[in-house]
Amino acid sequence: MAYREKREYWAGRYPSLSDLSEKAKKRMPQVAWAYLEGGTGNEELLQQNCSAFQHLQFIPRFCKGPIRPSIETTLLGQRYSAPIGMAPVGLTGLMWPKVEHYLAATAQGLQIPYCLSTVATETPETVGKHVGNMGWFQLYPPKDKDLLHSLLQRAWDSGFHTLVVTADVPMASRRERSKRAGLSMPPRITPKMIWQGLTHPNWTYHTLVHGLPRLRTVEHYTNNNDMKFVSGFVGNRLGGTLDWDYCKEIKSIWKGPVVLKGILHPEDAAMAIKIGMDAVYVSNHGGRQFNGAITALDALPGIVAEVNGKVPVLFDSGIRSGLDVMRALYLGADFVLVGRPFVWGVAALGQFGGDHAAHILIDDLKNNMVQLGVTDLAELRKAEIRRF
Repeated sequence: MAYREKREYWAGRYPSLSDLSEKAKKRMPQVAWAYLEGGTGNEELLQQNCSAFQHLQFIPRFCKGPIRPSIETTLLGQRYSAPIGMAPVGLTGLMWPKVEHYLAATAQGLQIPYCLSTVATETPETVGKHVGNMGWFQLYPPKDKDLLHSLLQRAWDSGFHTLVVTADVPMASRRERSKRAGLSMPPRITPKMIWQGLTHPNWTYHTLVHGLPRLRTVEHYTNNNDMKFVSGFVGNRLGGTLDWDYCKEIKSIWKGPVVLKGILHPEDAAMAIKIGMDAVYVSNHGGRQFNGAITALDALPGIVAEVNGKVPVLFDSGIRSGLDVMRALYLGADFVLVGRPFVWGVAALGQFGGDHAAHILIDDLKNNMVQLGVTDLAELRKAEIRRF
């Protein structure tokens, strides 16, 4: 079946992101699903991230004649077809082999950004061949400055022009759901894992063809492909060192825009601007890091007020529809990134599943703009709302 025919079929069979989620869950082993979907603690923040959007309702206006929404936008000097990008997700190949390559190709084809994680399972060098000029690179700051310079140079040389520095991981979180599911580094061949492989033959086949997931970007520095050794290297050498001086040093090294990710407090946003960051990225790490944090959506208005247009404000955590995108944009986000749903797309539908996830979000955003009676993002911010 040609891609165009697939798209028409998928539009009827999987019209929402939740449909992709359901199918992806059936095709992925439990350990992979638990890693993708899990948070930490009792995971209250996961639900709160999503439910926060329901507390903002619009008051639509009618009798405005034909409305043709315009959603193209310019961010940090780059033109994008929509204010929607793909957020970084680590260990992506555990969910489905070659996810990074597929999503990078989706990004280039649709002209939306794809952010590659330091701890993804494919390297900047291989992903850069697919992503064109739509590539961003997410950095977990290393303790070793030589390693920092090397990672940044590799990403730049591979065509990644925007750097996203993760601030909200001072140490690894507990991720209890993943532990209960049996996730370990390296993955152990246990009767439970064998059973999961047998009961998910499509995932097993593609994994065997491509090879078990490895942290390929990082293993470059270890001279050792053993996953246990590489995982120990990540734990000992990445993260836990970030301070404002380190942020300034990164800014002085990177040749393009630098975004600080994981900001929830207005004073941190102000400091990011003071030291020269090019954008502030509001996020609580998708509810995966600190279960006691404020929802990203609740943090957004205060940060937008503090930033006051000095730099763009990016947003993620809890987006599950185009209407959610519209709500975040209304509250002042200049751009929204989405993580899990794009992985659902590939796990559910394969190579072009990310395209389908993007089309769902973009079509839903445009549809809801028409329902509200606005033509562009500037008019959207003048809409009337009710919060409860």
